[in-house]
Amino acid sequence: MKPPKFEYYRPNTVDTALSLLEESGFDGKIIAGGQSLVPIMNMRLASPECLIDINQLHELDFIEADDDKVKIGTLTRQSRIEISDLIKNNIGLLHEAVPFIGHVQTRNRGTFGGSLVHADPTAEIPLALMASGGTVHIASADETREVQIEDFFVTYLTTDVMPTELLTEVHIPIWKGRVGFAFDEISRRHGDFAIVASACQLTLDDHNKISNVRLVLGGVEAVPLLVEGANEIMIGEELSDSLLNKVADIVTGVVDPESDLHASADYRRHLAAVYTKRILQTAYNRARR
Repeated sequence: MKPPKFEYYRPNTVDTALSLLEESGFDGKIIAGGQSLVPIMNMRLASPECLIDINQLHELDFIEADDDKVKIGTLTRQSRIEISDLIKNNIGLLHEAVPFIGHVQTRNRGTFGGSLVHADPTAEIPLALMASGGTVHIASADETREVQIEDFFVTYLTTDVMPTELLTEVHIPIWKGRVGFAFDEISRRHGDFAIVASACQLTLDDHNKISNVRLVLGGVEAVPLLVEGANEIMIGEELSDSLLNKVADIVTGVVDPESDLHASADYRRHLAAVYTKRILQTAYNRARR
């Protein structure tokens, strides 16, 4: 199928793009990589009256860093993040997660901001960002606002970005000290959407006890799930088989997956516990080294 007719705009500045969004309201959609929007339009699941192509907004294509954080522009291609030494050296979890996204062709066109705004609960970038922490910067014609990543995802395929707003950049904190991280997922085939995905970042003190940890699961809720109860019981503890089992039990109790043709809810719940143990152990071992 092909999408219904629409008007097409290609602004050269952010201000022009925001003005177009203001004028179009609910009838307009931003397009950049088009990896998510175009298939949805072709299936007639979305029928915007106008598309606003932001590929000429080169000011939104950047990766920068200072002492405390890395800044990534919304238009930055996923493939650029994949090969960036700045990302590899400062936000290792994101560097590890990006190669799981689709295939090379997908990452060459797909953008960092597009993945976040699409908000698929199994997507790799939202999970990695939730595990790293940080803030999302959103602009409209009237103001710019900053949203904590924990408050950004609202429900399935829905974020805090309003129809007249544009995600412009994301700030990700650089964790200091003895940092460990891990990302893993299971899918039917490489490049398919994950059945269950998992991300973790933690720090250890000088006695190998966990001083900070963020465990996140995807594919088990309508949004990436920050497992706060599990995170709390790990603080001040060394990782052990007993602790891993306790965390897995918490995960099994709090996740609420749905069944579909790819996996049953019970199977997803089982995978969530298995992958929780796996990535926690990997992250912990990396931090010790």
